[in-house]
Amino acid sequence: MGRAVPAAPAVRDGGDPRVTPVHPQFVPDPSQSRAEMEALQRRVADAARFDDDFGFDAAAVGVAGEASLVDDRPLVAGVDQAFLDDRAVSAVVVLRGGEVVERAHAVTDLSIPYVPGLLSFREGGPILAAFEKLDSTPDLLVFDGSGRIHFRQAGLATHLGVILDAPSVGVAKSLLCGRIESDGDGHPEGWRTPVVADDGVDAPEGTVLGYAYQSRQYDANPVVNPLYVSPGHRVSAGTTVELVERLGADYKLPEPTRLADRYADECKGEM
Repeated sequence: MGRAVPAAPAVRDGGDPRVTPVHPQFVPDPSQSRAEMEALQRRVADAARFDDDFGFDAAAVGVAGEASLVDDRPLVAGVDQAFLDDRAVSAVVVLRGGEVVERAHAVTDLSIPYVPGLLSFREGGPILAAFEKLDSTPDLLVFDGSGRIHFRQAGLATHLGVILDAPSVGVAKSLLCGRIESDGDGHPEGWRTPVVADDGVDAPEGTVLGYAYQSRQYDANPVVNPLYVSPGHRVSAGTTVELVERLGADYKLPEPTRLADRYADECKGEM
C-alpha cells in the first residue's frame, strides 16, 4: 500500500520473484491422470475460503480517476492469456485505480489440450510463471475464467488464488455449470442474479456459486450477454460481483482483464 506509481508501466525482465506459490502442494501437474487432477481440485476447494478475508477497503477498488503518488488504493492484477501454436503467452497487468503500475508476461509451452473443467492444469503453470516476474505484490487478482462456478468448486481463479493465498475473483464469458433462475438476454446494465449449484456441482443444491452480471448494454447492440463472476479465494460471492462492478469502465470486461487481454495480444504480435 502507498507504493509510488511510475510515470509509465514497468515491464519486468527478471530478478527475485515476489509473487510465488504459498501452497506449492496445489500447483497443477499436467502429467497427472484425469482422476488425479479432479482429486487435487477437490482438495483445492476444501482449502479455499469463499468469504471475505482481505486487508484492503473494497470501496477503494475501482478504475475511475487517476492515481496519485500518495494514493493507497489496492493493487489489482488482471490476468489473461493468448496462444501461439503450442505456447501460452500469459499476461499480468497491475493497476492502482485507473493507472497501470506494472505489466509482466511469460511465454511457456503447453503440455495438454483444453479440457472443460481442467483449465488450470493447462494454463496454471504458465500463469504462475508470469506472476513470478512481477515487482509488485497485488492485493486482488482478477482472472479471465471461473472461480467457484466449477464442477468441483475449483476453477482457475480458485486454484491459482489458493496456490498464491491471495484474494481472487473469476470473470467468465460463458457459464461452465450451475443454474441461473432467469435467462441472460436483454437485461439492463447492472442486473445480476445468483448462479446456484445443481446436481452437476460438488456442492449442496442451491449453494450460491457466483452471479450472472450484466456489466454493459449498448444502444447499438441491445442484447449483450452477461458475465459470470464468482469468488476465487478469500472473497465472498456477493463481494465478488461488487468488485467486478467497481472495476468496470466503458467495456463489457472489467478493466484489469481487458488490459491483460490486450497486453497478451501485443506480446503475441511481437513474437
